[in-house]
Parts: sequence; C-alpha cells; structure tokens
Amino acid sequence: MSGPECCENPPNHLSGGGGGGEGGAGHVQQLGGFNCYLSGPLDSTQTIILVSDVFGYEAPKLRKLADKVAAAGFYVVVPDFLRGDPRIPNDEKPLEVWIVDHGPDQGFEDAKPVIEALKSKGVTKIGAAGFCWGAKVVVELAKYDYIQAAVLLHPSFVVIDDMHAVEVPISILGAEIDRRSPPELVKQFEMALNAKPEVDAFVKIFPGVTHGWAVRYNDEDELAVKSAEESHQDMLGWFEKHLK
Repeated sequence: MSGPECCENPPNHLSGGGGGGEGGAGHVQQLGGFNCYLSGPLDSTQTIILVSDVFGYEAPKLRKLADKVAAAGFYVVVPDFLRGDPRIPNDEKPLEVWIVDHGPDQGFEDAKPVIEALKSKGVTKIGAAGFCWGAKVVVELAKYDYIQAAVLLHPSFVVIDDMHAVEVPISILGAEIDRRSPPELVKQFEMALNAKPEVDAFVKIFPGVTHGWAVRYNDEDELAVKSAEESHQDMLGWFEKHLK
C-alpha cells in the first residue's frame, strides 16, 4: 500500500507539541474536536483545509504554506488528523504497521466535524488540498458536497476508481519521479477525469522532482524550491478560480 517515498526528506518537526503560534503566523486551537493550525482572516467565508502527509500538521513547510494561502485572503485550517501521532523520521516501526492505525479513511471521517464547525462559523465555501497521505482524504471529500474544490499533490493511496466518483473541481499535481503515483498513473487519472466533462479538472506533472516535493523540498535544491513554489501557485490559483 505504502512505500518508502512517503517517508523520504522528513521535516524538522517543531518542538513542544504545537502549542501557541510557534512555527508560523497563525496559532493552534481546537476546531471540530481536533487541534488545528489556523491562519488568515477570521471573517473570511472561504476556507482552505490543508491535509498533511504522514509527518503531520506541525511540519514547518506545511505551516509556511498555510500562511502563504492565508495571505491571499483565505482562512486556512491544518488539522491534526494524525491525532498527535505523526510518523517519526527513522521510526523503527514499519510504515505498514503505523498506517494500520492511521488510515486515510479515518482522516475522511475526522474531516466531517471540522467542516461542520467551519460552516457553523459562517464559512460558505471550502476547498481542500492533500499531500501524499492527505490526498486520499481529500479525494474522498471530493466525492461529496463537503467541499467545493480539491487539489491533490503527489498523492498516495489514490486509485483510478476514485476519479470516477469525484464530483467537484479537482486539480492533481504530480511529480515526474514518483513510485507512489508515477506519471503513467497520473495520466490515467487525467483520462478518467476527461471522461467527466461536467467536472472541471487540471492535471500537471512537474519535471525533475520527487514524491513529496511540494512540502518536503530541500531548501538547497533550486529546482525543487522553484517547483514547490510553482505548485503552491497552481494550488492557490485553482482555489481562487473555484471559491472566489
């Protein structure tokens, strides 16, 4: 199900378990029963949910991205769907064992109360972007009216049948060097989506980068940094197109 690429280039996690506003311009508080990193204007009626990879919601580059999206006028929520137990770099426990207690199907269920809490606060439009593990959570949300737009970045666990069931505008941003979702599979996703003209779709493969590049890029790798920033702009543009 899951491969080593899901755990390559791990982030340097924040210390202290994610209290206060450390690690970004936002802050951590409970929403829908989950700790969430929140950033952006509280009065915005448009929210973006960023669903992390296996390394969890405290990853500094993910929070940096949340702040970037918030600066565009969205209220951004990064939930701790891993319930305080992210994958630890160099963990002796095999990923296949860890994933048993952290299935994306549970992330999908956990997203529902967070979405309800947002709607109760007056949010009218919700977009969701998922990275690796989180992409499977987001594609499940995209099969219903829980969200109004979706973006999958270097997805894991996503299969072609998922595309057949998608009901909202969806963008898929893949890596050229990716055993989890190789370009051949991403192209099949695109073909399946092309057979659904009623669903707006955008698919793009970034050359020269590896799985995880959008939030686990090496700061010293100029191509990776540039490609990550390009993927962020593509994601933001998709949400501006479909939520504003």
